[in-house]
Amino acid sequence: MSGVLHRWRVNGARRRWRATALLRRAAPRTLRGRLSLVALVTATLLMLVLTVAFNSVAGHRLQHQADDELRTRAAAVATTVDTSGPTVRVLETSHDELLDSDVWIYSGRRLLEAPPAAGHLTRVADALASRGGQRCVTADAGGPLRLCSYPISGGATVVTALDLSPYRSSADTLLLGSLALDAVMLACTYVLTRLAVGRALRPVRTMTDQAGQWSAVASGERFGSMRHPAELARLGASLDAILDRIRTLLRHERQLTGELSHELRTPLSRIIAELDWWRARPRTADQTDASHQVIAEAAESMRTICDTLLADARDGTLTAPGTAQMLSTLRRPAEVLCVPGELTVTVDGPSLVAGVPPALLERIVSPLLANACRYARSTVAVRVHRTPDGVGVDITDDGPGVPPAFTGLLFEPGRRADPADGHGGAGLGLPLARRLARSAGGEVTHDAGHTPGTRFLVTLPAG
Repeated sequence: MSGVLHRWRVNGARRRWRATALLRRAAPRTLRGRLSLVALVTATLLMLVLTVAFNSVAGHRLQHQADDELRTRAAAVATTVDTSGPTVRVLETSHDELLDSDVWIYSGRRLLEAPPAAGHLTRVADALASRGGQRCVTADAGGPLRLCSYPISGGATVVTALDLSPYRSSADTLLLGSLALDAVMLACTYVLTRLAVGRALRPVRTMTDQAGQWSAVASGERFGSMRHPAELARLGASLDAILDRIRTLLRHERQLTGELSHELRTPLSRIIAELDWWRARPRTADQTDASHQVIAEAAESMRTICDTLLADARDGTLTAPGTAQMLSTLRRPAEVLCVPGELTVTVDGPSLVAGVPPALLERIVSPLLANACRYARSTVAVRVHRTPDGVGVDITDDGPGVPPAFTGLLFEPGRRADPADGHGGAGLGLPLARRLARSAGGEVTHDAGHTPGTRFLVTLPAG
């Protein structure tokens, strides 16, 4: 028994799954089709309710008309009944054959006159007369008939009958006409709904095509500049916000890529130069060890650069704990970036501690030192000092300085005062230094009043 129940449940579940799958396949796949189907179903239910209500009212109205006609005939027959004497008498008139058609006349419960071959209808008329009052019933005698009783004075009652076939025919005609009208209305509703929905969704298709054609970075066009209905305006605003976020992300990605390339260039150049020098001619074991040491330091510097920039790009703030001895940390990039023997590089000042990790301090100062060593004529000076809010670093060179017209663009990414000056660079070092300093709670500024040469000031929190 349990096995039979299990199979029955399994078969029932399969049938339900098949029915669900069939409904899913039959459902429209487009929003236009689904909205049209919803409108069609809604209109069908509304038309069904209206058709039932209309035909019910029409049927009641036709029946009321039949009852009125029966009462009118009964009143006409009542004029031929004499109830003034001790007995009820039926008077003869010139149109008896019309008045006597389907008419029963009673005195109390006694039948005085009945139509010929009434048969079953006479029993229905007897029941109406015996119940008294004005009553109507529907009977079936080879067709629908309506019978109504009409009491008159002297205890007499007239019962009249009427064939309802013409009225039923009218009701059927009304029903068929209403169904035909419903079909036409539903077809028009479906067609008009599809046209209206298609027209309403046309701007959405246009916006979809435009979103695919526009470049999130290069194009400045947005949906908010176009005239749309309120709903589509809100959709356009959401799409504009998404495009702006994509543009921001792509800009950050390009910025990170450029900064990594800019910062990795120096240690990579050291590795290439050291390998070229080592392969130029045979070297002693001590020279080979020295080359290995330089390459290892450059590789470690590259890893530190990647870790620092990626940490900043990940959340925009550099909150890793750590402190750095200013003088010892600054001497290392000064020795690497400036060519020994060609420039006089001095790093001096009191022994102060900055409240940032050594790797971050080196990344902030390295672009400033690289520019100073690149453009200086003979000297580069790095001075550490205390500031009211922490510690500071001044980097000064005796080069040509920054052109006054370019001072306002100095920290904008990708800007260079003279791209054809013979020095390589992408214009990313100074913006990177300022961004990293600000992420650590500091600042990088340019002293426009310093002459001759260039002076940059770095302020950082104290350790």
